[in-house]
Amino acid sequence: MAQLDKETFSTSGAPLSVEAAVALIAKRVPAIEETEKVDLLAAAGRVLAQPLIAPIDLPAFDNSAVDGYAARSRDLAIGSATELPIRGRIAAGHAPQTLSAENGALRIFTGAPVPEGFDRVFMQEDCTLADGNVLLPSDPSKGANIRRRGEDIAKGTEAIARGRRLMPEDIGLAAALGTTGITVRRELKVAIFSTGDEIVSPGVSLPPAAIYDANRFMLHAMLQRLGVRVHDLGILPDVRERTASALLEAAHAFDLVITSGGVSMGEEDHVKAVLETRGSLAFWKLAIKPGRSVAMGVLDGTPFIGLPGNPVAVFVCFATLVRPLIAALNGAQPEPLHRQKVIAGFSFRKKPGRREYLRVSLRRDSSGAIIAEKYAVQGSGALTSLTRTQGLLELHEDVTEIACGDRVDFIDYELMR
Repeated sequence: MAQLDKETFSTSGAPLSVEAAVALIAKRVPAIEETEKVDLLAAAGRVLAQPLIAPIDLPAFDNSAVDGYAARSRDLAIGSATELPIRGRIAAGHAPQTLSAENGALRIFTGAPVPEGFDRVFMQEDCTLADGNVLLPSDPSKGANIRRRGEDIAKGTEAIARGRRLMPEDIGLAAALGTTGITVRRELKVAIFSTGDEIVSPGVSLPPAAIYDANRFMLHAMLQRLGVRVHDLGILPDVRERTASALLEAAHAFDLVITSGGVSMGEEDHVKAVLETRGSLAFWKLAIKPGRSVAMGVLDGTPFIGLPGNPVAVFVCFATLVRPLIAALNGAQPEPLHRQKVIAGFSFRKKPGRREYLRVSLRRDSSGAIIAEKYAVQGSGALTSLTRTQGLLELHEDVTEIACGDRVDFIDYELMR
């Protein structure tokens, strides 16, 4: 378990920028040390604890990139087509046959080994067959259509870097190198709570003035996508002693504790108060909308983050803040949010000094340009502003106004996982 002391962060009263908060996390939050070896099929989403060094060349031998005919330079006419007898046939998975020294071409298939001395392959659609011979077109460049041994990865070189969160393509690469097990950081154990007397779990009768809890379920789903072990510890009532007891107990058992709600200035918002009195508060205000009230710090040596109560704010703060925190605890390489430029299909004004995220959908206009359209309801409690849109439009701190036609940054939800 990653243990932090109370001096890990320094508290500032001013709202912190997103970049400053992420930089603080990257600098001060240590990774868990424990590792384990897992079967390759169980490694997706886990973080590689040591680099994977290629035990073999990839490809392991020179092979054909196409179905066609292999030939030797010495047998080819320069600058014109060449007709050669077909001397043999090589299929994928079969060793090349013993070849005579006579002039000739070989019928070869994709993935089949290219015999020594044969230094180019002609695509079958460019060739003409006649009476056991093949007419090869004018000489292509030497090495054409041949995948050379080790051109992908050479034996002894780094195939996958330490700290990479393993994606399906990484699993494929490791398998291609003959790997069966891989050493990863142990799974992070993350506890999640919701807070508030007004919150009840789905499946129970809804009392007057109560609402069903969306945040725990959304957090659970987002955390699972990051390959952590999630422990749902339910809903905390608005009672300071019970809140303090539950949070401290969780801090002793888990690598990270996440709550939603209870971090504002109200008399019934106890999470921030518990963190201040029983732990260490790093910051509790971000220069961001939605999601200004975020309490982050240390509780008995365990990282803690208290997210806002509104679900859209939870979603945005998870994408911008929790993802890099999980990465730091996992010793993972940073995974910045991927932005693309799109055209604003609307006008909008905002206050300076804070990062603002609007939920938008995309469309193409008649010229093929990608246009972002703002969802009508932008309130931080409107879950449909997430489910009926495709991503976030990011407006930086120095922006006060955008006009229809401006180029703006778009973050696709699919690239925030």
